[in-house]
Amino acid sequence: MKTKQLITLLLISIIFLMPNSTFCKNEDIIIDSKMTFEESIKGTNAPDSIINNLCLLDVEYYSFDNKLHKGQILIHKDISKDVKEVFELIKKLKFPVKEVIPIVQYNWSDSLSMAKNNTSAFNYRVVAGTNKLSNHSYGLAFDLNPFQNPYVSSSKKITPIGAKYKKKKKGTVYSSHEIVKFLKDRGWTWGGDWITIKDYQHFEKK
Repeated sequence: MKTKQLITLLLISIIFLMPNSTFCKNEDIIIDSKMTFEESIKGTNAPDSIINNLCLLDVEYYSFDNKLHKGQILIHKDISKDVKEVFELIKKLKFPVKEVIPIVQYNWSDSLSMAKNNTSAFNYRVVAGTNKLSNHSYGLAFDLNPFQNPYVSSSKKITPIGAKYKKKKKGTVYSSHEIVKFLKDRGWTWGGDWITIKDYQHFEKK
């Protein structure tokens, strides 16, 4: 083989072995949600004063199948930067998230959404057992992996049914977790810090 041909083959081999080579195939993304804004708010009873402050954010994350997924989260415009950045952290850490789909997919039922381990934000509803609007009603709160991070009432009742809170399980957050620290550093409240009840999935910013 001629020297020139050998050099050419060596150069081609080096290019294909480079991790950041433009010849490398992009990672396939599984689409969990691809709604328009109008589709994401369909059927809500929220007034225009709330709707006009919402935005639909595309986010990427690794799910429990270890594959890259793309979903959407409906949130208040004022917290969009924080949410975008925390999902960038989630993706970087490869912290598994089951799915991120606007709750309209579950007919605005928080129970159905939690049962599917869906991560979601906006939902025009009251706090369970009260007449007070939840911060989810304004898009100022989101719930992360409800099955790994359940709601525990003062009587120790756990929601969703069948869920258990174990810090070492994949997809679970705890007080020293990077995700919790990231959001708290930006002024967010985590439901895992609450005293009477524990809402490990819940993050909000007023």
